[in-house]
Amino acid sequence: MTDSIEIDLRSKIDHVLTVYIDVEHNSLSQKWITALIHLVKNNYHLEKNYCWLGWAEGDRSLRYICRHINQSITAINAANLGYQINDMFTPENTVTVDLKVNHDRMNRLHRYFEDLQGVSGAMSSYFSAADAATRWHIRQLNLLCHELESLVLSMRKLEQAPEWRRPSQLMCWLQAPRFALDQEDYELFGVDTINRSMGGVYVGVNKAVGKHHWEVFNDEGRDSRVGELVTSSLKSQTEAAGDFDIEWANDPGAFPWQVRALTEFRTWLIANGFDPEDRSLTIGHPKVAQVDLLRSFGTMDYNNIWKQLADHLDVYKIRIGDAEATYKYHWADSDYQQQQIRSMA
Repeated sequence: MTDSIEIDLRSKIDHVLTVYIDVEHNSLSQKWITALIHLVKNNYHLEKNYCWLGWAEGDRSLRYICRHINQSITAINAANLGYQINDMFTPENTVTVDLKVNHDRMNRLHRYFEDLQGVSGAMSSYFSAADAATRWHIRQLNLLCHELESLVLSMRKLEQAPEWRRPSQLMCWLQAPRFALDQEDYELFGVDTINRSMGGVYVGVNKAVGKHHWEVFNDEGRDSRVGELVTSSLKSQTEAAGDFDIEWANDPGAFPWQVRALTEFRTWLIANGFDPEDRSLTIGHPKVAQVDLLRSFGTMDYNNIWKQLADHLDVYKIRIGDAEATYKYHWADSDYQQQQIRSMA
């Protein structure tokens, strides 16, 4: 089993910062690294437009994200699928003056995505009838929704509690083959794994299962009930891929407010008929690797690490043993949408 991964991050002036990752040894990490090596060796397309979430320093502003949500809505409406979205998203109607997300509007946006795509194993008739370009726009509704929510959270934290910003790095490849989770893999899930360590590497949530329990709890409220949810999908994860997330935020697990939130979450689960100790619910984040922070950044200070990363928000290369891939393209390329659609066709 391969023990390490190297990722080269590129700055706007082509300076390279290498991030060194140590792979853990557990049931899921072995399946995951095998799937990741396949993605690298076969040069799958890395989604650079959904890679850096919660980075207030990035070029993908709130206005940029809203504009692209509206562009995707326009494209979907023009596709004559029999599903029309009569909605428009702006910074003014999605974010409050105190930098909080308007959850009603964002839940509605996510519902559009769920209606149009369906869920893993039960894709909707709209998605089946759509061409590659329209499917790309349907996918954008989900990705841009999550990107907007993450950005607004970090913008608010930057003003109110800078040390608790939630920057992360999502490494997702288009058309990545999936593998089934085994019973032993579920042991890596659980309510306590909602807390993520800085530099921790986690198998990505299956993006086709809709929102998961923790998201619904936070978005819909402590008093919400599953039968009344705006979001239509709430199901366990049964598959994974070589995709992964790197957590770049500080771990909140030991702090009283997070302990209280997880206690309230357990109460919410019970009230909604779920067993908080049931790991097959796939709540949380299964950890498969850890960034060597000192080797990668020369420091353990999160402010210094964030500053270095903020100057290198572009994944350029990845190396795993004898497998290597170079990603020269960028999300701001004039033909980037077409590049992705070709990869999905």
